[in-house]
Amino acid sequence: MSWGTELWDQFDNLDKHTQWGTDFIERYAKFVKERLDIEQTYAKQLRNLVKKYCPKRSKEEEPRFTSCLSFYSVLNELNDYAGQREVVAEEMAHKVYGELMRYSQDFKAERKHHLQEGRKAQQHLDHCWKQMDNSKRKFERECKEAEKSQITYDRLDNDINATKSEVEKAKAQFYLRTHMADESKNEYAAQLQNFNGEQWKHFNNAIPHIFKNLQDMDERRTVKLGETYRSFAEAERRVIPIVSKCLEGMVSAAKAVDSRRDSLIVVESFKSGFDPPGDFPFEDFSQNLNRSGSDGTISSTPKGEREREAPGPRSDPKPPVSRTKNKLWLFGKKPKSPTSSPPLPPSSSRPRSNVHIFPPTRYLSDIKTTVPRKPQNLKGLRRGAPSLEDYSHLPPEQRRKRLQQRIDELGKELQKEIDQRDALNKMKDVYEKNPQMGDPSSLQPKISETICNMEKLRSEIHKNETWLSEVEGKQSSRGDRRHSADNHHHTPQGRESPEGSYTDDTSQEHQTPQKRTTPPKPGQPNPDPHEFDDEFDDDDPLPVIGHCKALYSFDGQNEGTLVMAEDEVLYIIEEDKGDGWTRARKQSGEEGYVPTSYVEITMEKNSKGAVTYI
Repeated sequence: MSWGTELWDQFDNLDKHTQWGTDFIERYAKFVKERLDIEQTYAKQLRNLVKKYCPKRSKEEEPRFTSCLSFYSVLNELNDYAGQREVVAEEMAHKVYGELMRYSQDFKAERKHHLQEGRKAQQHLDHCWKQMDNSKRKFERECKEAEKSQITYDRLDNDINATKSEVEKAKAQFYLRTHMADESKNEYAAQLQNFNGEQWKHFNNAIPHIFKNLQDMDERRTVKLGETYRSFAEAERRVIPIVSKCLEGMVSAAKAVDSRRDSLIVVESFKSGFDPPGDFPFEDFSQNLNRSGSDGTISSTPKGEREREAPGPRSDPKPPVSRTKNKLWLFGKKPKSPTSSPPLPPSSSRPRSNVHIFPPTRYLSDIKTTVPRKPQNLKGLRRGAPSLEDYSHLPPEQRRKRLQQRIDELGKELQKEIDQRDALNKMKDVYEKNPQMGDPSSLQPKISETICNMEKLRSEIHKNETWLSEVEGKQSSRGDRRHSADNHHHTPQGRESPEGSYTDDTSQEHQTPQKRTTPPKPGQPNPDPHEFDDEFDDDDPLPVIGHCKALYSFDGQNEGTLVMAEDEVLYIIEEDKGDGWTRARKQSGEEGYVPTSYVEITMEKNSKGAVTYI
């Protein structure tokens, strides 16, 4: 159906309709703009969320637990999902919003052109009608004047009193008016014929053609809107496969969470490599008592012990002091703190007995309550104590793992240098065979540098392998010694802590008084030289578990204490166990106790707090 034939007289309404079409295009374009703004904002917020929860630590410090790795995979997938939202916004911006804005400008220009043509055609028809109307009015006036002149002529011609000149004059006027009326009649007929022709052209050619163009323009607008509707949906549908992959990746990350693997990682991360302590034998302190042969004699020896001892003579045991001095504690070394109270600032200390005949059993629930001291300086905690190159501050198993990891990294770097050297040598051979390609001598400095780097890396690898073999040798030797001691039912030698805990530390206690490098603790008597006959030698120093800075100077008048100056930095080798004293070591190697309230303590990240390793 054509607008030209059906709506030939609705030019103004078509003008309003096309204007509404222009407004509708702009309205839909505004809708698309707001929609893509929402997508951009959503994508930006998603990326900020991912950035907020992404780990900010180095790769070495990143947790290797499957739950953490899966969470990071979810974050990566969510980041990709945010990228797809950005793709949707970009598609809408270019293929929908941008296209609509360009088409809107073209639509406005085309509409203006067609409406101008219609107005020109209407103006031309109006002009023709005015010319025809003017000629018609003129013809009407001339006819009336001719009629008046004819009446005047007839009246004078019949009047006997009228002179001849008056009659002739009236007759001439009549002939003139009649001639003018005939000319107006001819002009009016010509203008009428012209107007009718122009009107026919206007309503049968010009207006239908203009309205046809307006109709085509409006139909193209409708088609364009349909295309942009589809593009709007396609922009979303194109990313659905990738979004589905992102969601599948999240599901796969969730399925990758493995509790057994995480538990194994915990074991590998915190395993010290030490063997658990053996059973404590029963210590019979009643062996030296004189017993009567009477059956009624009361003996402190348990019945089971009497039955075992009855068949043969009992050997004279070592003094009981040697059995109570050095005991094996489950979680490492805990020597006695000075018996004297630390000086002011006061610290909470409680009286403790120096000797326990039967050491109290410390269960796991008691161990859990031993919480390491919270560092006063969080910045120092992150910085930690100065780490050693050979990782000697770590327990054996962790040290072995770190050394093995470093050896593997150095091996990879060495392989890269070897590959680079081989490539440079091949290039040098090519240059020697084809001098026009390059100067072989120009590669010699790079080759020398690569060889130097290889030697450095080999030296580092050898040094770390030496440390690694040392660690593995110590672990095997300690295991052999502990196994041998258990087979011979020897009492694990150690020393008793103030809280009744036991340690197998022999680095300080197992030497004779003449060879002790650390002075005895305040108020503690010198040990008996026969006390350590059954001990095994272990000269390993206590590992560094942190460092501290002296807030005040301390003179260390008591025996076993350590002199320190204000602002002096010391290494922590044993934490305060609640008695107000902390065991420290100077950089010169001197060890002793300092008041906990006199120092600012910073613990190592990888240290076990109160746990001291063998």
